[in-house]
Amino acid sequence: AYCYHGQTLLVSDKCGEAIRSLQESEKYFTKAEALCKEYGETKGPGTTAKPSGHLFFRKLGSLIKNTLEKCQRENGFIYFQKVPAEAPQLELKANYGLVEPVPFEFPALNAHWTPETLAAFDLTKRPKDEAAKPKPDEEVKPLKEPDIKPQKDSGCQIS
Repeated sequence: AYCYHGQTLLVSDKCGEAIRSLQESEKYFTKAEALCKEYGETKGPGTTAKPSGHLFFRKLGSLIKNTLEKCQRENGFIYFQKVPAEAPQLELKANYGLVEPVPFEFPALNAHWTPETLAAFDLTKRPKDEAAKPKPDEEVKPLKEPDIKPQKDSGCQIS
């Protein structure tokens, strides 16, 4: 998020804030990379997953590095803006592209569902059904498969 926020700040000519945002992004990326490598080296059923080798993760690392270099280069030549000590705040609530959620409300209960009706659904009072018990498995007799050998003489002729 800090990487893409830094790109947005660079486009809006806030190069100092963009550099700080990208530095924060780089800090979190190196931390995530160390955790991913540690996860990939652990023993267990998930050892085939290597998040650090995922395409998104590899592209993000080069994107952060290249954008940070671009911002530093442009700040040295064009903008000459001061890099703030604190990272800029991320706007966590999206104000575009999303539909406002509709709150869910349970529908009103029908008049037929009374406490007596609900009590009738007690599964412990159901009748014992002997047909519902599983039948013991019958022994499966092996079948003799025919011996099929390839035949060269099938009777077909090509003329």
